[in-house]
Amino acid sequence: MIDSIRLVNSFIGLTQIDSESFKEGELARAIINKLAVMGVDVRADFAGEEIGGDTGNLILRLPGKKDAPSLLFLAHMDTVSARGKIHPVVEKGIIESGGDTILGADDKVGIAAIIELIEILKSERIKHGDITAIFTVAEEKGSLGAKHIDFRMVKADHAFILDGEGSVGRIIINTPSQNIIKAKFIGKSAHAGIEPEAGVSSIQAASDAISNMKLGRIDDETMANIGVVKGGTAFNVVAAKTYVEGETRSFSLERLESQTDHMKQCFIEGAKKFGAKVDIKVSRGFTGFHLSPNDKIVKIVIDAIKGVGLEPELVMSGGGSDANVLNEKGISAINLAIGMKNPHSEREQIAISELETLVKVLLEIVKSVS
Repeated sequence: MIDSIRLVNSFIGLTQIDSESFKEGELARAIINKLAVMGVDVRADFAGEEIGGDTGNLILRLPGKKDAPSLLFLAHMDTVSARGKIHPVVEKGIIESGGDTILGADDKVGIAAIIELIEILKSERIKHGDITAIFTVAEEKGSLGAKHIDFRMVKADHAFILDGEGSVGRIIINTPSQNIIKAKFIGKSAHAGIEPEAGVSSIQAASDAISNMKLGRIDDETMANIGVVKGGTAFNVVAAKTYVEGETRSFSLERLESQTDHMKQCFIEGAKKFGAKVDIKVSRGFTGFHLSPNDKIVKIVIDAIKGVGLEPELVMSGGGSDANVLNEKGISAINLAIGMKNPHSEREQIAISELETLVKVLLEIVKSVS
């Protein structure tokens, strides 16, 4: 059923198309062309226009039996910065980058698996319920594409997001919520050599605030980080403006808000201590979800994984994905590990056997509910 050569070539071809966030247009056209050969119509929504990208999310639908649950399979098109042209290497059943770029397995493994699934369903005329596939944009930028999906084009009882790290068989059933925190410190510029006392250092205020924050792993459920600090204009000028960006995430909404309040208070006190002003903005990056082993969608995946001879592993993840957005929109969604290892790094790789197994699991899911 699975054509391994076709599957591997499809994945490798996808990795060689640059598709950093907001620049997924070329990849989108390649996917549309691949599916057109199968007689599958794909439409792009208007997410690209809304977020400043060069294409929208791709949405396709395979009509099926009306008495079967409708399924949604989703993968994202964008990658983090490739840091150069990707040249995949295949050695001993492992596909990896040449060592100086990412591979793009995150998330082109998911895309290749969905395309192969569609190829098999159509060529072998396998009966199924309604199936929707979505290839999103800008997932790496906070699931911006998923947040702008035209859900009028989507019908799904269960959604399977193919974007998890680790071996096929891992099922992510618990994720945290995330708050994004941005602070702009405003001080007063002055010549650092002639009249430093006339200035107010926004960098010093921001530094003091950060030094007093609880960061890293706060407790078993909560994490926090400052990831961006930008400020100043020259080494001999007291910095008038400094920008700080950070986040906190927790499996507990109560602890999430407590840590957020702590970070805000540190910013306020740092600014006050040095006579600066600070403007703080907090936004929700994503909302966590928690699934039970007794939930229908979890049972479907467990049975499918067992059906291909694997032992399912239910896990919690500290990361977010498009699954968070779909659950928040009221669509039962679950994130599945797709076999990729070391995503976002020069050591990123995928075993061909994992890629094949992933497609087998997807086929089991379709057959089990049809």
